[in-house]
Amino acid sequence: MSIEKTKMPRIRRSPEASRENILIAAEGLLVQQGPQSLRLADVAKAAGVANATVLHHFGTIDGVQTALMEKMIGELVSGLLEMDLPADPKAARAIALTRLFDAFEAKGAARLAAWLELTDESRRLRTVREAVQTVIRQKINQADMSEAQLEDSILISVILAIGVGLFGPTLGELLGKPPERARQIAVKLLESDFSKS
Repeated sequence: MSIEKTKMPRIRRSPEASRENILIAAEGLLVQQGPQSLRLADVAKAAGVANATVLHHFGTIDGVQTALMEKMIGELVSGLLEMDLPADPKAARAIALTRLFDAFEAKGAARLAAWLELTDESRRLRTVREAVQTVIRQKINQADMSEAQLEDSILISVILAIGVGLFGPTLGELLGKPPERARQIAVKLLESDFSKS
C-alpha cells in the first residue's frame, strides 16, 4: 500500500511578498512558542516555503530574527507617527507609553529583543536609533526638553517596557500583586517629570 503525498500548489510571490510571508510566519511562531522556535526549518515550514527560500531572502536564521525585530520596531514607530497626539505633552506622553508597553507585551517583542541580546545579535538592530530620532523629530515636541533628554527618556521607557514585557506579570504574581502591577508602576514612574533629571 502506498501513501500518496499531495503536493501543495506553488505560490509565486514577488521578493517583497515572499519576505513578508516569511516574517509573518516567524512572528506567528514567536508569539506561539517564543524566540527559541525561530529555527530555519520551523520558519520555512510555517511560511510554506523551502529552507533555501528563507536563506535566499535573509541569509541566515539570525537574519530572520533581526528583520523580524526591525519590522516590529518599524510597526511601533509607524503607529506612533500615524497617531494624532494631543498638544498637551503629558497626555501625549501617556498615549505614547501605552502604545510602547502594548508593543512589548504583545507579539513577543520583549522576548525577541532579549533573545537577540543574549545571542549577541542586538548589534544588528540598525533601525532603533533612526526610529528613536524619527519619533523625537516628528512627534515629541517638548520645548522644555533637549533632544538628549528626549533620547534618555525613550531609552529608559524602552528598557522598562522590555522588562515589564519579560517579567512584569510573573514577578508581580510571585509577590502577590496583580499581573498588571509592574506596568502600572513603570508607567507612573515614566509619567513623572523626566525633564528634571
